[in-house]
Amino acid sequence: MNKAQLVDAIAKDAKITKANAKEALDSFVKVTIDALKKSDRIALVGFGSFSVASRSARTGRNPQTGKEINIPAKKVVRFKAGAELTGTIK
Repeated sequence: MNKAQLVDAIAKDAKITKANAKEALDSFVKVTIDALKKSDRIALVGFGSFSVASRSARTGRNPQTGKEINIPAKKVVRFKAGAELTGTIK
């Protein structure tokens, strides 16, 4: 499902216009990004939670040449599915 299809589905389910659904989705994405930039955790009970984790620097290997390379430390976004979502998917 792409963004346009998601907007259509939200609009239909919530019985709102596509413009309002797009605005709500864009707002959710913006607020989520802003919160994650501040390393805040976003928890949606029953759905899951978004958080930021630190990945330490490590040594990797170039698969083509076999030469060792240094992979720098970085922050990554994690999503952990909630129990309700996990139970629904099974």
